[in-house]
Amino acid sequence: MNISIRRMTLEDAPAVHEIDTQSFSLPWPERSFQFELSGNPVSRGWVAESGERIVAMLVLWLIVDEAHIATLATAQEFRRQGIGETLMITALVAARAEGATRSFLEVRAGNLGALAMYKKYGFVVDGIRPGYYQDNHEDAILMSLNDLSGLPKLPILLNDLKDHPA
Repeated sequence: MNISIRRMTLEDAPAVHEIDTQSFSLPWPERSFQFELSGNPVSRGWVAESGERIVAMLVLWLIVDEAHIATLATAQEFRRQGIGETLMITALVAARAEGATRSFLEVRAGNLGALAMYKKYGFVVDGIRPGYYQDNHEDAILMSLNDLSGLPKLPILLNDLKDHPA
């Protein structure tokens, strides 16, 4: 399977919203993705494509030297193939190139696959927000990666960053 990663555009919002709706019980409205792309200066949106189809998405907020992963999801039939992982690393390496030195995120306590992926790259648990998610009162696990310098360099980044500057 040939996967390419690029910056998200406004035209991607419907497909990105569809992935979000498939993936989360509390999805963002499509207009939130549109705002992230057109009205939020700290937002960096990314997508992974297979052919013409968007198969994964990520929104990251770059605030001074901190990269906050706001959302990350892969379409159901493309999960467990390393696409979300590659997308996350691409976004974090790009944020590092813009001055980010550390990263933060929150994840549902029951999302064991995501927790394992984050831990694989050195994210550590900083705390828990008990009952954080409104739909089922599941806890949110707060995680951080305090040194982005150790992230791998991916060959896919070279062409992607030339074609899609921040």
